Amino acid sequence: MADKFSLEQLKQNLPQQGRVEWIGIRPEKLKPLKVLDKVRVLEKGLEGDHYAGSSGNRSVTLIQAEHITAIASLLHKDKINPLELRRNIVVSGINLLALKDCEFKIGTATLKMTGLCRPCSRMEEIFGEGGYNAVRGHGGINARVVLPGEIKLKDKVEAI
Repeated sequence: MADKFSLEQLKQNLPQQGRVEWIGIRPEKLKPLKVLDKVRVLEKGLEGDHYAGSSGNRSVTLIQAEHITAIASLLHKDKINPLELRRNIVVSGINLLALKDCEFKIGTATLKMTGLCRPCSRMEEIFGEGGYNAVRGHGGINARVVLPGEIKLKDKVEAI
């Protein structure tokens, strides 16, 4: 039955909806994140985040809650705090990589995936030896703002 659909049609079929589980902003480089219940999404990024305005392709960083569980497992830990991964938004229930080349809506904001959010050397500092490689392939995505709005905890994440 699947052979009746082209690969492009299969890529566009994303009926799952995700949900916002956690929000954080990085007020200053190398400083701890500030955890929020909601955040205003401005044209150039998240209000109060030091990345806002510096790179349109990395205006917002997102990671799947399911991948945080995988990273914790690779680090031989029961769990890890999203603060340690330094991403802006944790979502569950939707495969973020399936959003490649699409716009998606979270709350009243519209974003577009611009690429993978690769780990940095800080992962080794934060998690210890092997931290960088534990996050590799699980670091989430970068997105740019298409339409400003507001994102709150428990908001839906859905492809447009």
